[in-house]
Amino acid sequence: MSTRVTRRPYTRSPETFDRRLLAPMILGSILNPVNSSIIAVALVPIGAALGAPPSQTAWLVSALYLATSIGQPVVGRLIDLYGPRLLFLVGTSLTGIAGLVGLLAPNLVVLVVARVLLGFGTCAGFPAAMSLIRSEAERTGRESPAGVLTALAVSSQTIAVIGPSLGGLLIGLGGWRTTFAVNIPLAAAGLALGLLRLPRTPRPERGPDDRSGLDFPGMALFAAMLISLLFFLMNPRLTYWYLPVVTVLAAAAFAFVELRREEPFIDLRVLGGNLPLLATYARTLLAYVVSYSFLYGYTQWLEQGRGLSSSQAGLMQLPLFLTGILVSTTTGRRKEIRGKLLVGAACQLVACALLTAFGSHSAIWILVAVALVFGVPQGLNSLALQNAVYHQAEPARMGSSAGLLRTFMYLGAIVSAAATGAVFPHRADTAGLHHLAWFMLAVSALFLAITAADRSLRRIGRTARPD
Repeated sequence: MSTRVTRRPYTRSPETFDRRLLAPMILGSILNPVNSSIIAVALVPIGAALGAPPSQTAWLVSALYLATSIGQPVVGRLIDLYGPRLLFLVGTSLTGIAGLVGLLAPNLVVLVVARVLLGFGTCAGFPAAMSLIRSEAERTGRESPAGVLTALAVSSQTIAVIGPSLGGLLIGLGGWRTTFAVNIPLAAAGLALGLLRLPRTPRPERGPDDRSGLDFPGMALFAAMLISLLFFLMNPRLTYWYLPVVTVLAAAAFAFVELRREEPFIDLRVLGGNLPLLATYARTLLAYVVSYSFLYGYTQWLEQGRGLSSSQAGLMQLPLFLTGILVSTTTGRRKEIRGKLLVGAACQLVACALLTAFGSHSAIWILVAVALVFGVPQGLNSLALQNAVYHQAEPARMGSSAGLLRTFMYLGAIVSAAATGAVFPHRADTAGLHHLAWFMLAVSALFLAITAADRSLRRIGRTARPD
């Protein structure tokens, strides 16, 4: 005699966050960090295989961030208008295609193209997740789902730090091409989760003269402004004097167009009146200049200046990963962010100061110690900045506001890549590391000053967010 077990269909509770959304949200959000960090230990093997110096392989870093800096707010705006599901599926598909292109790439130029595709493909994950968190908060009546925000931040920062170790393992198993191929199974999993679990969003009603809020001139001018700026940052020479001029002209035209549109791509009136949000974006830029300088510059020095293998250099990032996870999980549910940012800034200063004393024969325990210190701001800053945007941004533009957060993140990465290329023109030696450390020290001091002067941070976590 057999007993038949009947499964009850899953139904969403009206009072709790829909837990089925967590898997696609987290997977989508980590696609960009994993590709940002995994390349750190692959730069030297790629350069050796293709005969490219660090100044050229730096484009593999910049290409992804250039595409992401432009794509994040654009995709975020599309998510605000059409919902997260469609954009999530399109972006995840493009990520898988990019992984295949990188796997088969015959030269550095094609690898750069693959990184551009990865940048655009991984744009949707984070703004889609933030949009889902906001919609679930409105559905359940819980204004600040701290646990979900913490899970999102911890997963992104975890994979960002695991990336070098994962990259070293993959390179040891199958060569540097595996760092691109890993996107193929990740994209397949993302597509399956997105199709099965993300809710469909009704198409917006369109009138005869309605363009669904898509501001193509604004998007084009925004892209022109960022491209010219980032190309100059990668080649800061007098011969490229015209690039800053193009940046200023594009910025002026962008402001002119956006201030006159009924549905602008980026609402400059709202953004200009939201000084706390602007300050958060500025802090994000500074924090990630330091973070990515350590991730890329320090990792290259470990391989060429200290003489470690790619796998060993990846393992040296594990103390940072463990510290970051411990800090995030123990402080994640505390809504106050000012103290987190101040402690994170102070630890950045200490870690950068330690780097100025490193040499080619520095003991392993000293390398582990500096990674442990860097793990504290890794665990505090990303979570605090993400929570700040959640509380400071206009709810109706959560997707584009979250996208802009990532844009400033990757502007910081571009600046760090330019600095790394400048101090390591031919080889990642100890003298270059010291120059990079002094640059990071100055940026960390500015981050601390801006945070200490911002009194608006005191209100987050102490008073309710206004409707």
